[in-house]
Amino acid sequence: MSARPKINESSEDYLETILILSEKNPVVRSVDIAEEMNFKKSSVSVAMKHLREREMITVTKEGFIYLTDEGKKIAEMIYERHLFLSEWLMKLGVSRETALEDACRMEHCMSQESFLAMKKFIEEA
Repeated sequence: MSARPKINESSEDYLETILILSEKNPVVRSVDIAEEMNFKKSSVSVAMKHLREREMITVTKEGFIYLTDEGKKIAEMIYERHLFLSEWLMKLGVSRETALEDACRMEHCMSQESFLAMKKFIEEA
């Protein structure tokens, strides 16, 4: 199994947000990301520059943001973890708000090996 590329939690959150927005909207712009994440547009611009340099996204001259194959792969992995972990926590009786917050923290620090083992165990139970 290949190792995850080194990318920080903040970058993973941005990639996940771009993925979610791209499923809801025909195009994604920095202003959409800033609004969704409740961040300043200037902070998002810096992050987009970083993701562009890491070849995780492309940005058109019109300012439309698209995930590259590698960016999409990471975004989908993080989003899958988020959905799975938050759903599992809610099934355990954790409130929705707490489950979503905890899943957001857990999704970033877990190895792929541990996540897959947990997922297999829960699905087989």
